[in-house]
Amino acid sequence: MMKRLIQLFFIIIGGTLGFVGIPKLIHALNFGREVSWLLSPYTGAVLGAIIFFLLTFWFVDSLVHFIKVVEEKIIKAPVTDVLFGTIGLIFGLVIAFLIQIPLNNINLTAVNTVLPLFIYLFLGYFGFRILFKKRDEVIGLFTARSRDKKKDIEDPVKATGKSLKILDTSVIIDGRIADICQTGFLEGTLVIPQFVLEELQHIADSSDVLKRNRGRRGLDILNKVQKELAIKVEIYEGDFEDISEVDSKLVKLAKLVSGVVVTNDFNLNKVCELQGVSVLNINDLANAVKPIVLPGEELKVQIIKDGKEHNQGVGYLDDGTMIVVEDGRGHIGKTIDVIVTSVLQTSAGRMIFAKPKLLEQAL
Repeated sequence: MMKRLIQLFFIIIGGTLGFVGIPKLIHALNFGREVSWLLSPYTGAVLGAIIFFLLTFWFVDSLVHFIKVVEEKIIKAPVTDVLFGTIGLIFGLVIAFLIQIPLNNINLTAVNTVLPLFIYLFLGYFGFRILFKKRDEVIGLFTARSRDKKKDIEDPVKATGKSLKILDTSVIIDGRIADICQTGFLEGTLVIPQFVLEELQHIADSSDVLKRNRGRRGLDILNKVQKELAIKVEIYEGDFEDISEVDSKLVKLAKLVSGVVVTNDFNLNKVCELQGVSVLNINDLANAVKPIVLPGEELKVQIIKDGKEHNQGVGYLDDGTMIVVEDGRGHIGKTIDVIVTSVLQTSAGRMIFAKPKLLEQAL
């Protein structure tokens, strides 16, 4: 059907050009009476329509394929992208029309015909690309103004956008976010960007078994949070095409909506802090609720392997905290009493250093 419509369109164009142009062309070339029948506009229209109809067989299939590709991209694109791109196109065409008005007073054929067409094409495309690229900033601008108008009657946390919690891929795969939401310690709205979902789906489709299982677990966690828990979940369908890294996209999105990034990625945590973006690290929360261990306390620990340094042994508490025991290599496989000497606390986790109690008593 589309192929026939395109052919009909070019037949009409060919007929119109033939009706106007072929008699003038024959008259200008001065072929004489032997082609005088071509001087009729109707004959020229038929001839032009036939020529353009035959030409369509060379490119109509490629043109139909191109239209279908464009149509699929428009259908798959978020509504906001299409809307802002269309508005930008309209602004560009309006500006081109205003610029073209003074050109009508110039009596040069090239200026009156070719230049206006170029201006319309250039400014239309330029307006489309500008507003399409800046759509997130425009949305953020209007959102900020709306918050400023309502800040006197709204809760201060909501007015600054701190109720928006933006999840990254690592915290979704980790799975503890569902338990935290269920306990009610995380409030506000969970925002899951579309580019995070795409990365999660890519991991779930990986040929590596471990990655595939992690990706599928992440998708299951999202389904649980969205369907079973009371917390509100929203999908952000926008994207930042000029940025390739997902972490950088998360930081930019958090800046635009004044939201909080929720992660357990140590490096993303540091990047957010450097760029002034609020961040909630699940590992920090987990470390905060672990039992406090002070130097001098006694613990029972099973030494399961040797440490990196000479004669060290390594064990773990029930909550997974690593304990490095000096002179513990000789006790591998045994459960011994140790005395805590120091505690190292970072966003990456907690590490406890200790030494055997028997060694302390001997000293």
